[in-house]
Amino acid sequence: MPERNMTTPPTMEDVALAAGVSHQTVSRVLNNHPHVSERTKKSVIAAIDKLGYRRNASARSLATRSSRIIGAVIVELGQYGPSNTLLGLQQAALEDDYIVNVVGLTSPGSTAVRESLDHLLGHPLDGIIVVAPVDSALDTLKDLKLPVPLVIIASGSTQEPNTVSVDQSLGARLAVRHLIKEGHETIAHLSGPPDWIDARQRRDGWARELAALQSAPGQLLEGDWSSESGYQRGLEIDVSSTSAIFVANDQMALGLMRALHERGLNVPGDISVVGFDDQPESSYFYPPLTTVRQDFHGLGRLSLDLLVSKIEGQEFTGSTLVAPALVIRDSTGPRPQK
Repeated sequence: MPERNMTTPPTMEDVALAAGVSHQTVSRVLNNHPHVSERTKKSVIAAIDKLGYRRNASARSLATRSSRIIGAVIVELGQYGPSNTLLGLQQAALEDDYIVNVVGLTSPGSTAVRESLDHLLGHPLDGIIVVAPVDSALDTLKDLKLPVPLVIIASGSTQEPNTVSVDQSLGARLAVRHLIKEGHETIAHLSGPPDWIDARQRRDGWARELAALQSAPGQLLEGDWSSESGYQRGLEIDVSSTSAIFVANDQMALGLMRALHERGLNVPGDISVVGFDDQPESSYFYPPLTTVRQDFHGLGRLSLDLLVSKIEGQEFTGSTLVAPALVIRDSTGPRPQK
């Protein structure tokens, strides 16, 4: 066998020669064609790994009329949820050999969203995913007619055929259910901003679970997702009749626990705290934070699967909701006996 010129990238013909198969067989393996034997597939994959072959995306785009590029508009990118949703989407796209062209927005206004979509549509795209956590962004998308398939990641709109989300209401209910099982009777809630769909869903889940368990809701306060707002609300909350607080995100929970400590209260001895998100730092709070984990990789995978099904003109039969999970740590405990 002649030595391959190592100064140039390996080609599909090089892979075929190394595997002892035809160029067409290598193509079938790369495109997951069903009519290839397992033995042949392993031989081709071994040759690909040995040579370090990478497919030519430009050539493949011409052959398949697919760019293998998706656009992503991420509204409120600076916040934990949207930024980690993007990471989940990018990971899923990498697994499926897609490139993600991202526009991140700190302003959720209609003009910014439309300009971002126009920017993306000026380049070759197979479809677009928009993370729209606030009302203004979601309202902008409702009546838009785009030349490529669109998927929206936004809670509270799961009846729409092109929308996916984490079940925020369920996450809140899991948090409240845990506190009720610990014997807490009066559970307050520190919510996020009212124009955030996730914040409203979490507040709704808190209220619904308390009603279902025939427990009266505690004090309702509002923050802006920041630790500072959590700290300020922690200084204001009436703790005389409150034994537990469900907080709409981990950052506000951090500030809240600092304020409770300054007020001479022990967590969870005097008051239990549950957050939402399960940020990596949550297990290092003092005490480690009980919280609701969002599966951002699952959300990214679901949104990409839905988009690909729309691109390929197929019916999507999967669920449009990703279930959250409660992570129990040391910030919650039994209701104190007074």
